[in-house]
Amino acid sequence: MNISDTFIRRPIATSLLMFAVALFGVLAYRALPVSDLPNVDFPTLVVSASLPGANPDTMASAVATPLERQFTGIAGLDSMISVNGTGNTSITLQFDLSRNLDSAAVDVETAIAEAMPLLPPGMPAPPSFRKYNPADSPVMFLGLTSPNLPMWVLDDYAENQVAQRLSMVSGVAQVMIYGSQKYAVRIQVDPNKMAARQIGINEVDAVVRSWNANLPTGTLYGPKQSFNVLASGQLMNAAAYRPMVVAYRNGAPVRLEQIGRAIDSVEDDKTGSWLYTRNGGRQAINLLVMRQPGSNTIEVTDEIRRLIPEFQAQLPPSVRLGIRGDRSQNIREAFHDIQFTMAVTLALVVLVIFLFLRNASATMIPSMALPFSIVGTFAVMYLFNYSLDNLSMMALILCIGFVVDDAIVMLENIVRHLEKGEKPLQAAFSGSKEIGFTIVSMTLSLAAVFIPVLFMGGILGRLFREFAVTICVAILISGMVSISLTPMLCSRFLRPLGEQKRGRFHQVMEGFFQAMLRTYDESLRWVLRHRPVMLTVFVLVLAATAWLFVKVPKGFIPDQDIDQMFITTEAAEGTSFYQLIAYQKKINEILEADPNIDVFMASAGGGYNTGSTGRMFLQLKPRKRRKLGVNQIIEELRPKLYGFPGIRVFMTAPPAIRIGGRVSKSQYQFTLQGPDTDELFRESQRFEKEAARLPGVQDVTTDLQIKNPRVNLAIDRDKAAALQVNVAQIESALYSAYGPRWSSTIYAPNAQYRVLLELLPEYQARPDAVSKLYFKSGDGRLVPLGSLARLTTDAGPLTVNHSGQ
Repeated sequence: MNISDTFIRRPIATSLLMFAVALFGVLAYRALPVSDLPNVDFPTLVVSASLPGANPDTMASAVATPLERQFTGIAGLDSMISVNGTGNTSITLQFDLSRNLDSAAVDVETAIAEAMPLLPPGMPAPPSFRKYNPADSPVMFLGLTSPNLPMWVLDDYAENQVAQRLSMVSGVAQVMIYGSQKYAVRIQVDPNKMAARQIGINEVDAVVRSWNANLPTGTLYGPKQSFNVLASGQLMNAAAYRPMVVAYRNGAPVRLEQIGRAIDSVEDDKTGSWLYTRNGGRQAINLLVMRQPGSNTIEVTDEIRRLIPEFQAQLPPSVRLGIRGDRSQNIREAFHDIQFTMAVTLALVVLVIFLFLRNASATMIPSMALPFSIVGTFAVMYLFNYSLDNLSMMALILCIGFVVDDAIVMLENIVRHLEKGEKPLQAAFSGSKEIGFTIVSMTLSLAAVFIPVLFMGGILGRLFREFAVTICVAILISGMVSISLTPMLCSRFLRPLGEQKRGRFHQVMEGFFQAMLRTYDESLRWVLRHRPVMLTVFVLVLAATAWLFVKVPKGFIPDQDIDQMFITTEAAEGTSFYQLIAYQKKINEILEADPNIDVFMASAGGGYNTGSTGRMFLQLKPRKRRKLGVNQIIEELRPKLYGFPGIRVFMTAPPAIRIGGRVSKSQYQFTLQGPDTDELFRESQRFEKEAARLPGVQDVTTDLQIKNPRVNLAIDRDKAAALQVNVAQIESALYSAYGPRWSSTIYAPNAQYRVLLELLPEYQARPDAVSKLYFKSGDGRLVPLGSLARLTTDAGPLTVNHSGQ
């Protein structure tokens, strides 16, 4: 039986088959996404909950614990880690790689609904969750700046115009906003002025709630016309709140501006983001664009670049929107390098074939197996939703040397029959019949080498499966081409040996090959005569290989220089937001002077960090324009940035792929668990000290912060009961003063803004000011908090971490 018989007899059908393979391959190549690495989509969800003003212990016990108990019943949950800070809880749920993320999201949503009755009633919004891929990184950084507009105006442009439109771009998964400065009205009251007028802070909160309303007011229906009723109950800015009547004393109204002030501000005034270029730094709204898994990074960034002029035309002239980092630039360069390498590899393989065959027509026959195998592989990659990335393209480059072997074997056997005097058609039939099954076995055995990779589990399996499938498909297609196209071409284009003219090039190469053969013959004879010597050399090489295997450094994936660098700053626990800004400005001055840095964004405070940590995203100059690699830059900056007392600096290069659901300031993480919280906190600090002593380890840190200064209030419940005051009223008054309390909502056409109540800043900075806080009791008396509670100060937690499963 001759497998190639049909293909030889029907050259037109064979040509059409190969044309179809090439056509589908070219179409698939144009549609394949371009990325740096295969899509390793870890099933991870992040649940976020907020209760502004709540301390970490309250967030851990009242918010995180009820949610965690519901989440533990979800099937396929691999790990659960929660971080609880002041007013915020973040729970990272990582599922088994075999778990479908969409179905896991439904289970998480159900668990949140079941936990809602157990959560504190004062939460401004129910817990929310989002899909999160820790292995992904932003593909583009954008900066929005203005020399004269307030930050909340910039934030409105960023959130309601730029971010929403970017989220609609095909391939964009999420647009993260750093330094968000959403507009809010802050009502700041003076406790001394309120006490002089016998006004409690809970009264102010009630007045704000009642005097700012946006309720339906109905319709008037007349005999001929109807009228919508619109009441002016909505107060839109701080100026409208200042003349608001809080109470009447001695027959005269007491207005809000008499006991405090109302200012146009932002929701979180303890967070900020800055953008630093060669022209200096300026506070900015920074946007980070995340791509969807499987999308084309280059197409996504090109579409965003196309939208930038449209955004700029819609923004005021003083607002500047610019691209401050583009991840696709490195991917473009790497992809072009791979394309060039593949082209050179193809040319070298064809050249080697030509040097040995010394015949143009004979060279082209096995060379045809190369493009058809490579192009045909693109079609299969498209069907499997793969991408053109470093691993898949590396697989294609490696298989270039494999795919041509089968065609050469087929060609050589057919030429052998030509040398016996057979005609090209008969030689094709005879040679393909003898070697057909051999080529099939060669192809299958070579592809079988990579089959075990397909069954690898875990992260390595996800990462290298695309590599194995790509190279196996290319080898299988090459085998198909070798038993179909190659013998057909041999039957049509090879000439009998008697008709071939042997020129001077053939003679020169023949002499060269004969010289090589004689050299090989002499070296082989020498080796056979000195067997003990060769055995000794073999043992030495084997021993050296084993020694080098032990000594060579080992890692998961080599470090990559993608022209980016991350810096995390961590101030001493209890450091104020304003002091952190002062620290970071000193660090920024050093970074601005570094010639390797092109632009960087810095952010501080926000979320559960409460002003003690900051982050910086540095865009380095292209690798061709700087002498140092990213790791060398880190080592150069290390002594310059480590000399500031009160703050620590952690510098990392973005990893090629991140494992685990937590983003930290270190490359490696250890998680300690234990049932006794006090013992766990104590042992974790001891573990940190011991780890710092290990050689080769640096920048050891922990995310446990339990030494933050704290004011404790021991409430005298008997006195409170005598004054008809309960603990809920006391804590509510504290929350109104220092929360800040979300007292009311401003409903604007495009967004909703908050009205926040708090004390004046000078009274928020002193612990003893808590005793001067006044609020109305149940019987209408003004009660100072200092008469009901005893104040002490100590160290309390800034963040509390839980982990389960």
